[in-house]
Formats: sequence, structure tokens, C-alpha cells
Amino acid sequence: MDNYPISSNSLEKFFYVDGNQLGQQYKEYLSEYKTWDQKEHASEWILFPDNIGPYLSLDETALSNGELYTVMTSKDGKGKKGTLIAMVEGTEADKVIAVINRIPKKDRELVKEVTLDMAGSMNKIAKRCFPCASRVTDRFHVQKLAYEALQEMRIAHRWDAINEETNAIENAKLDNKKYVAPTFSNSDTKKQLLARSRYLLFKSGDKWTKKQKERAKILFDLYPDIKKAYSLTHSLRMIFSHTETKGVAYTKLARWFNDVTESEFKSFNTISATVYTHYTSILNFFDNRSTNASAESFNAKIKAFRATQRGVTDIPFFLFRLSNIYA
Repeated sequence: MDNYPISSNSLEKFFYVDGNQLGQQYKEYLSEYKTWDQKEHASEWILFPDNIGPYLSLDETALSNGELYTVMTSKDGKGKKGTLIAMVEGTEADKVIAVINRIPKKDRELVKEVTLDMAGSMNKIAKRCFPCASRVTDRFHVQKLAYEALQEMRIAHRWDAINEETNAIENAKLDNKKYVAPTFSNSDTKKQLLARSRYLLFKSGDKWTKKQKERAKILFDLYPDIKKAYSLTHSLRMIFSHTETKGVAYTKLARWFNDVTESEFKSFNTISATVYTHYTSILNFFDNRSTNASAESFNAKIKAFRATQRGVTDIPFFLFRLSNIYA
């Protein structure tokens, strides 16, 4: 239990012990929890300065009842021991900065790169704590915004289709007729077409199945705006996937901005403005092609560990175990 994210209850069938009693004994006697030097402030913050490295990630995670913690990890740890550097309750920048600044300045100045999302608080933390480091906005957060805008357009059309079908059914009832929804060549109704197109819009066209290609053709013929929005989303993805140098990426993103402006899609104009705000840190991705995937993976490990405990009731003890495994 010192080294693996398992629960005491999971050991019952292997060692024929009472899992709940073992968990209590481990907490009170078998572990070093009572003498842990960070126990007093663990619910507010924990810090492991020795784990700091040149390449870091900043993200947030929820431990209990949706309460957020800011997490700083080292990519050198590769998701194992030596990964966790700091966890601070909340996402308030000044509070997190105060904790991270406990790490000696000379060590913080050795950090070369910090990957993060587009939250203003994360950018402030990285800028204040690691003044010599390059800040890189995670490309997947940028692409996610585009996907959400595309899905927003699909959902709006779906609601229109639902209302259209509901009205048609009511009119049929008034005329004492049975309503039969018209279908396309793939047997989808308009409402079904829009509902079933959700996942294909997340994928590149070359990865569509035969049925998805047929559904996409019908969808794009019926809704040219969705086709255009899909094209904008796909072109943004291709910029990140196939562009090698920052200078070329700068030019391609400028062209993408022009395409978004010409499309006159409100949701995409919002994305364009957001990307423009983080333009420099987004372009920094093309230096080392760094993403925040390691932080997202670490968050998944925290959630999986939390699930084995069936939730977190004792946050300091949970963080004690987390630090033993990953710090």
C-alpha cells in the first residue's frame, strides 16, 4: 500500500483479512502517516521541491465534492515516483504562487518549459514562479474549443429538427393521419442523422468507416455550415499535426484566422479571439511539440486511485498515500 494505488479492501480475498480493519491499522500504526512532516498543512498544500525538473506541467483536479486542487508535476517522473511536485487547494493564483515560491529561486530558474491550459490563473502562476521558462498552451485544449463550437452548431440544428418533427406529428394528429418521418438513403431521419453524426465530427475523414462516410455526405449536403465548420476544425488540427516550425505555424494560423473571419460563425469568432490572446504560448508548442498530456494522465491516475477508495473522506491521508506513490 506504500507503493501502489490500491485499497485495503482489495487485499481481503488475497490475504483473508478484514479490509476495513486493515485500512484503519495501516493509517494508525503500519504507515508513517502520524509522523508525516506535511500532515498539518496537507489539506491546504503539499510540496516536494526535490522533484522539480526542467520540464513541468500545471493542471487542476477534483478530489472530493468537486473541490479543485492545482497540481504541478515533473515530466521527468513519467507518472511514477518523482512526478508530483506540489498540490495546492483551489485555483487561486496568489495562493499557489506562495506555495511554489517555497522552492529555492535558483531551482525554479532552471525550469525550461511549463505546459498548461488556457486558464488565466495557470498562466499567472507559471509566469511568476518560473520567469525563465517558456510557457506552452496545450494544443488539445485549443482543439477542444473548436470541437465544442462545431458540436454546438450540430446541436442547434438537432433542436430545430426535433421541433420540426414535433410540429409535424401534431399537425398529423389534427388531420387524423399517422405521421411517418422521412428518411435519407441510409435510413436515418433528420433527427437521427444529426444525433448519430456526433462522433464522426471528432475524427478525420480518412478514419471514417464506410457508413460514416455515407452519413457525413448526407449531413454536409444538408447543412453546408456544418461542413464549413468541420473544415475549420480539421484545418486547425492539421496545423498542429503536420507543421514542423514555428514560423510556418505562425503563417498558417494567420490564414486560419482569416478563414474564421470569412465564415462569420459566431462561436468560431469567439475561439479565434481566445487563440489570439494566447498566440505566443500556443506557438511555443512548435519548439518541442510539448503538450499537457502527462498532466492529464496523472489526473487520470488520481481519479482511478480515488475510485479504489470509493471517494475521498480523509483528504490529508489520501494525499499522504498519493505522495508515497508518486512523490
